[in-house]
Amino acid sequence: MLIADDHPIVRDGLSSMFASAPGFEVLGQAADGAEAVRMAQALTPDVILMDLRMPVMDGLTAISELARLGVAARVLVLTTYDNDSHVLPAIEAGATGYLLKDAPREELLRGARAAAKGETVLSPAVATRLFNRVRTPPPQLLSQREIEVLELVAAGNTNREVASRLFITEATVKSHLLNIYAKLGVSDRAAAVAEAFNRRLLIPRG
Repeated sequence: MLIADDHPIVRDGLSSMFASAPGFEVLGQAADGAEAVRMAQALTPDVILMDLRMPVMDGLTAISELARLGVAARVLVLTTYDNDSHVLPAIEAGATGYLLKDAPREELLRGARAAAKGETVLSPAVATRLFNRVRTPPPQLLSQREIEVLELVAAGNTNREVASRLFITEATVKSHLLNIYAKLGVSDRAAAVAEAFNRRLLIPRG
């Protein structure tokens, strides 16, 4: 096992805990992501305990770099952050598991053993967050009326033709288009249509 954390006290505490547990050998400690990557290549650990917030190279970048280099070690994130902006990117980058630093000793040991086998490891709080994210559909980016306007624009209709088809005024069409541009981060009709297809807000016909 390799332990990567920028706090010496945390590193020493984790190292002592794992070194005293049956079946574990702590090969080294890294104070930042870049050092973790170098040590992982040199020491070939089975599991890397990786903090996310570290200087020089953060944990997320280190996970991505380990994957790019083809390092076989399983990365088990151990951090204090359990929000979506940390959990999902870490898992997408290649982390095998995600545990929180307030986890009980037995949970950490069990998680490390499972990670070594290639099993997915998630703290209860993180698992609940991910399940809720899957079960709760994301808020609709464009309203149904904005989709209707954009579909007609994509079909080649002018603002006047869109207004006629939807029984609204041309000024209302322009207002809808401005809202669409703002939501999609574009500045014109063509870009709005292209971005809508890219985000699958519009489905190509045929």
